[in-house]
Amino acid sequence: MIETRSLSKVYRVGEQEIRAVDGIDLAIEAGEFLSIVGPSGSGKTTLLHLLGCLDAPTSGNIVIDGQDVSSLSLVELTRLRRAKIGFVFQEFNLLPVLNAVENVELPLRYQKVKPAERRRRALEALEQVGLAQRAHNRPSQLSGGEQQRVAIARALVTRPTLVLADEPTGELDTRNTCLIIELMRDLNRQTGQTFCIVTHDPLVASYTRRVITLRDGRVASDLPGESAELACEGQPEV
Repeated sequence: MIETRSLSKVYRVGEQEIRAVDGIDLAIEAGEFLSIVGPSGSGKTTLLHLLGCLDAPTSGNIVIDGQDVSSLSLVELTRLRRAKIGFVFQEFNLLPVLNAVENVELPLRYQKVKPAERRRRALEALEQVGLAQRAHNRPSQLSGGEQQRVAIARALVTRPTLVLADEPTGELDTRNTCLIIELMRDLNRQTGQTFCIVTHDPLVASYTRRVITLRDGRVASDLPGESAELACEGQPEV
Protein backbone atom coordinates (compact mmCIF):
# COMPACT_ATOMS: atom_id res chain seq x y z
CA MET A 1 0.00 0.00 0.00
CA ILE A 2 2.78 2.47 0.98
CA GLU A 3 6.42 2.30 -0.02
CA THR A 4 9.18 4.79 0.68
CA ARG A 5 12.45 4.80 -1.23
CA SER A 6 15.50 6.59 0.17
CA LEU A 7 13.10 9.03 1.83
CA SER A 8 14.75 12.07 3.41
CA LYS A 9 13.66 15.34 4.96
CA VAL A 10 16.33 17.94 5.69
CA TYR A 11 15.81 21.19 7.58
CA ARG A 12 18.29 24.05 7.78
CA VAL A 13 18.62 26.08 10.98
CA GLY A 14 21.13 28.79 10.23
CA GLU A 15 24.24 27.01 9.06
CA GLN A 16 23.17 23.71 10.62
CA GLU A 17 21.61 20.92 8.57
CA ILE A 18 19.14 18.68 10.41
CA ARG A 19 18.29 15.38 8.76
CA ALA A 20 14.94 14.66 10.40
CA VAL A 21 14.36 11.67 8.11
CA ASP A 22 17.49 10.17 6.61
CA GLY A 23 17.15 7.74 3.69
CA ILE A 24 14.31 5.54 4.94
CA ASP A 25 13.22 2.53 2.88
CA LEU A 26 9.93 1.20 4.19
CA ALA A 27 6.97 -0.89 3.02
CA ILE A 28 3.57 -0.88 4.75
CA GLU A 29 1.03 -3.41 3.53
CA ALA A 30 -2.71 -2.84 3.39
CA GLY A 31 -4.46 -3.77 6.65
CA GLU A 32 -1.41 -3.46 8.90
CA PHE A 33 -1.67 -2.20 12.50
CA LEU A 34 1.73 -0.78 13.33
CA SER A 35 3.46 1.77 15.52
CA ILE A 36 6.44 4.07 15.04
CA VAL A 37 8.47 4.69 18.19
CA GLY A 38 11.74 6.34 19.15
CA PRO A 39 13.20 9.09 21.33
CA SER A 40 12.32 12.76 20.90
CA GLY A 41 13.91 14.11 17.74
CA SER A 42 14.17 10.70 16.09
CA GLY A 43 11.94 11.74 13.17
CA LYS A 44 8.68 9.99 14.11
CA THR A 45 6.27 12.85 13.47
CA THR A 46 8.20 14.05 10.43
CA LEU A 47 7.91 10.59 8.89
CA LEU A 48 4.19 10.47 9.67
CA HIS A 49 3.65 13.86 8.02
CA LEU A 50 5.54 12.68 4.95
CA LEU A 51 3.45 9.49 4.75
CA GLY A 52 0.30 11.59 5.07
CA CYS A 53 1.38 14.01 2.32
CA LEU A 54 1.27 16.89 4.80
CA ASP A 55 4.91 17.68 4.00
CA ALA A 56 7.13 17.15 0.96
CA PRO A 57 10.37 15.15 1.16
CA THR A 58 13.71 16.76 0.40
CA SER A 59 14.62 13.67 -1.61
CA GLY A 60 13.38 10.16 -2.21
CA ASN A 61 9.93 8.86 -3.11
CA ILE A 62 6.65 7.93 -1.49
CA VAL A 63 4.40 5.52 -3.39
CA ILE A 64 0.78 5.13 -2.25
CA ASP A 65 -1.35 2.47 -3.94
CA GLY A 66 1.13 2.33 -6.79
CA GLN A 67 1.20 6.10 -7.34
CA ASP A 68 4.35 8.15 -6.78
CA VAL A 69 3.00 11.16 -4.90
CA SER A 70 6.06 13.29 -5.71
CA SER A 71 4.60 13.82 -9.17
CA LEU A 72 1.30 15.21 -7.85
CA SER A 73 0.32 18.87 -7.70
CA LEU A 74 -0.86 20.50 -4.46
CA VAL A 75 -4.47 20.13 -5.59
CA GLU A 76 -3.94 16.46 -6.41
CA LEU A 77 -2.26 15.87 -3.02
CA THR A 78 -5.24 17.46 -1.28
CA ARG A 79 -7.60 15.15 -3.16
CA LEU A 80 -5.45 12.16 -2.26
CA ARG A 81 -5.51 13.05 1.46
CA ARG A 82 -9.26 13.56 1.45
CA ALA A 83 -9.92 10.31 -0.40
CA LYS A 84 -7.47 7.91 1.22
CA ILE A 85 -6.04 9.25 4.49
CA GLY A 86 -7.57 9.93 7.90
CA PHE A 87 -5.66 11.78 10.62
CA VAL A 88 -5.92 11.47 14.42
CA PHE A 89 -3.91 13.92 16.53
CA GLN A 90 -3.03 14.14 20.22
CA GLU A 91 -4.84 17.47 20.68
CA PHE A 92 -8.20 16.17 19.27
CA ASN A 93 -8.63 19.44 17.26
CA LEU A 94 -12.40 19.48 17.72
CA LEU A 95 -14.21 22.76 17.09
CA PRO A 96 -15.76 23.84 20.42
CA VAL A 97 -18.78 25.54 18.84
CA LEU A 98 -19.85 22.34 17.07
CA ASN A 99 -21.34 19.25 18.67
CA ALA A 100 -19.90 15.77 18.14
CA VAL A 101 -21.82 14.86 15.00
CA GLU A 102 -21.12 18.26 13.44
CA ASN A 103 -17.39 17.84 14.12
CA VAL A 104 -17.44 14.40 12.50
CA GLU A 105 -19.26 15.79 9.46
CA LEU A 106 -16.55 18.35 8.67
CA PRO A 107 -14.41 16.21 6.30
CA LEU A 108 -17.57 15.33 4.35
CA ARG A 109 -18.36 19.01 3.92
CA TYR A 110 -15.02 19.41 2.15
CA GLN A 111 -15.95 16.49 -0.07
CA LYS A 112 -19.27 18.24 -0.86
CA VAL A 113 -21.34 15.31 0.40
CA LYS A 114 -25.03 16.21 0.61
CA PRO A 115 -26.33 17.14 4.10
CA ALA A 116 -28.55 14.11 4.65
CA GLU A 117 -25.79 11.71 3.62
CA ARG A 118 -23.25 13.62 5.74
CA ARG A 119 -25.43 13.24 8.83
CA ARG A 120 -26.09 9.56 8.19
CA ARG A 121 -22.41 8.73 7.77
CA ALA A 122 -21.34 10.87 10.74
CA LEU A 123 -23.84 9.12 13.03
CA GLU A 124 -22.67 5.77 11.68
CA ALA A 125 -19.04 6.69 12.49
CA LEU A 126 -20.00 7.75 16.02
CA GLU A 127 -21.80 4.44 16.42
CA GLN A 128 -18.59 2.66 15.39
CA VAL A 129 -16.70 4.31 18.24
CA GLY A 130 -19.51 3.81 20.77
CA LEU A 131 -20.64 7.43 21.01
CA ALA A 132 -23.96 7.57 19.17
CA GLN A 133 -25.66 8.66 22.39
CA ARG A 134 -23.31 11.66 22.68
CA ALA A 135 -23.82 12.92 19.13
CA HIS A 136 -25.33 16.25 20.20
CA ASN A 137 -22.88 17.04 22.99
CA ARG A 138 -20.21 19.67 22.46
CA PRO A 139 -16.54 18.89 23.22
CA SER A 140 -16.72 20.70 26.58
CA GLN A 141 -19.38 18.20 27.64
CA LEU A 142 -17.20 15.18 26.79
CA SER A 143 -14.35 13.51 28.67
CA GLY A 144 -10.87 13.38 27.15
CA GLY A 145 -11.40 9.80 26.04
CA GLU A 146 -14.76 10.67 24.47
CA GLN A 147 -13.23 13.62 22.61
CA GLN A 148 -10.55 11.36 21.18
CA ARG A 149 -13.21 8.88 20.08
CA VAL A 150 -15.00 11.72 18.27
CA ALA A 151 -11.69 12.58 16.60
CA ILE A 152 -11.30 8.95 15.52
CA ALA A 153 -14.85 8.95 14.13
CA ARG A 154 -13.99 12.10 12.17
CA ALA A 155 -10.90 10.35 10.74
CA LEU A 156 -12.98 7.32 9.74
CA VAL A 157 -16.02 9.07 8.27
CA THR A 158 -14.46 9.48 4.81
CA ARG A 159 -13.74 5.73 4.81
CA PRO A 160 -9.98 6.15 4.26
CA THR A 161 -7.74 3.23 3.49
CA LEU A 162 -5.00 4.63 5.75
CA VAL A 163 -5.35 6.10 9.26
CA LEU A 164 -2.37 8.02 10.65
CA ALA A 165 -2.34 8.79 14.37
CA ASP A 166 0.20 11.10 16.03
CA GLU A 167 0.45 10.40 19.79
CA PRO A 168 -3.34 9.75 19.96
CA THR A 169 -3.21 8.81 23.66
CA GLY A 170 -0.62 11.34 24.80
CA GLU A 171 -3.15 13.42 26.76
CA LEU A 172 -5.06 10.45 28.20
CA ASP A 173 -4.81 8.46 31.42
CA THR A 174 -4.26 4.70 31.42
CA ARG A 175 -7.94 3.80 31.34
CA ASN A 176 -8.62 5.96 28.31
CA THR A 177 -5.36 4.90 26.65
CA CYS A 178 -6.49 1.27 26.88
CA LEU A 179 -9.93 2.15 25.54
CA ILE A 180 -8.59 4.11 22.56
CA ILE A 181 -5.90 1.65 21.50
CA GLU A 182 -8.30 -1.31 21.82
CA LEU A 183 -10.88 0.62 19.78
CA MET A 184 -8.37 1.35 17.03
CA ARG A 185 -7.20 -2.26 16.99
CA ASP A 186 -10.79 -3.52 16.76
CA LEU A 187 -11.58 -1.08 13.93
CA ASN A 188 -8.50 -2.31 12.09
CA ARG A 189 -9.72 -5.89 12.40
CA GLN A 190 -13.28 -5.05 11.38
CA THR A 191 -12.60 -2.71 8.46
CA GLY A 192 -9.19 -3.80 7.19
CA GLN A 193 -8.03 -0.18 7.27
CA THR A 194 -4.32 0.37 7.77
CA PHE A 195 -3.38 2.05 11.06
CA CYS A 196 0.00 3.70 11.59
CA ILE A 197 0.47 5.11 15.10
CA VAL A 198 3.29 7.33 16.33
CA THR A 199 3.67 6.88 20.09
CA HIS A 200 6.09 7.26 22.97
CA ASP A 201 4.01 4.89 25.14
CA PRO A 202 5.34 1.28 25.33
CA LEU A 203 1.83 0.09 26.22
CA VAL A 204 0.40 1.47 22.98
CA ALA A 205 3.30 0.14 20.91
CA SER A 206 2.97 -3.34 22.39
CA TYR A 207 -0.66 -3.49 21.22
CA THR A 208 0.40 -3.13 17.60
CA ARG A 209 1.43 -6.04 15.42
CA ARG A 210 4.57 -4.31 14.13
CA VAL A 211 6.87 -1.82 15.85
CA ILE A 212 9.23 0.37 13.81
CA THR A 213 11.88 2.13 15.92
CA LEU A 214 13.55 5.29 14.61
CA ARG A 215 16.84 6.81 15.73
CA ASP A 216 18.42 9.87 14.17
CA GLY A 217 15.97 9.76 11.29
CA ARG A 218 16.73 6.16 10.38
CA VAL A 219 15.04 2.81 11.02
CA ALA A 220 16.87 1.21 13.93
CA SER A 221 14.61 -1.85 14.11
CA ASP A 222 11.45 -3.26 12.58
CA LEU A 223 9.98 -6.03 14.73
CA PRO A 224 6.70 -7.77 15.58
CA GLY A 225 4.77 -6.22 18.48
CA GLU A 226 3.92 -7.99 21.72
CA SER A 227 0.38 -8.26 23.03
CA ALA A 228 -0.34 -6.05 26.01
CA GLU A 229 -3.94 -7.14 26.59
CA LEU A 230 -3.24 -8.18 30.18
CA ALA A 231 -1.99 -4.69 31.01
CA CYS A 232 -5.47 -3.31 30.32
CA GLU A 233 -7.47 -6.04 32.02
CA GLY A 234 -9.77 -4.66 34.68
CA GLN A 235 -9.55 -1.08 33.44
CA PRO A 236 -13.09 0.34 33.51
CA GLU A 237 -14.59 2.00 30.46
CA VAL A 238 -15.01 5.76 30.60
